[in-house]
Amino acid sequence: MREKLRPVDLARAHNLSTQAVRNYEEAGILPPAARTAYGYRTYAPRHAQALAAFLALVPGHGHRTAVQIMQAVNRDAIDQALQLIDESHAQLREDRDTLRAVEAALRDLAPVPPRRGDTFVGALAARLGLRPATLRKWERAGLLTPSRDPQTGYRIYTATDARDAQMIHQLRRGGYRLDQIAPLLTQLHTAGGLDSLESTLHAWHTRLTSRGRALLTGAAALDAYLQKDAR
Repeated sequence: MREKLRPVDLARAHNLSTQAVRNYEEAGILPPAARTAYGYRTYAPRHAQALAAFLALVPGHGHRTAVQIMQAVNRDAIDQALQLIDESHAQLREDRDTLRAVEAALRDLAPVPPRRGDTFVGALAARLGLRPATLRKWERAGLLTPSRDPQTGYRIYTATDARDAQMIHQLRRGGYRLDQIAPLLTQLHTAGGLDSLESTLHAWHTRLTSRGRALLTGAAALDAYLQKDAR
């Protein structure tokens, strides 16, 4: 690789615009460029390595964190960069734990017996071994949305509501907070039911695996940049 590189040389290597390369430098993703006597930017192989490292970090960490990592590295704040990397790995671990909890909750769901009518709060609470106040608390948190009997105003829980209550109960027993359960129920509803959720869970597994591989790829590219920069 030539010792002196133009912005267009870095841009073409990654199908970027030269303005994007300049923007990355201004953002601290790349080290400051040298300037010619006429004020033109000139880059070195270390800039190409920094750009490659940043682009490799984005798929695993996301754009914002990848920017912060490169900014820290270029300030020689290596510990801060490593902490950001650790946080991304910790988030991936938490996401894996969440997926396992969802799968376990779905396995433990008892089939909801067919009923001619709907279920009132006391009957559903008794079936799940809960207090009616617990179901009302979940409703206030937005996790359950029972309808109301137009005559009495009593809450009415459908079979879908009962299934959601069972899942919430299982996840709560697993230590999950209500705010952590809400997006899981949304995922269940979006999938259209338990059967449709199988493909969603498979796609979820695939995304987590891809993120894990992307974190490894980003780490290797960043390590190559750090080694080159240390020479």
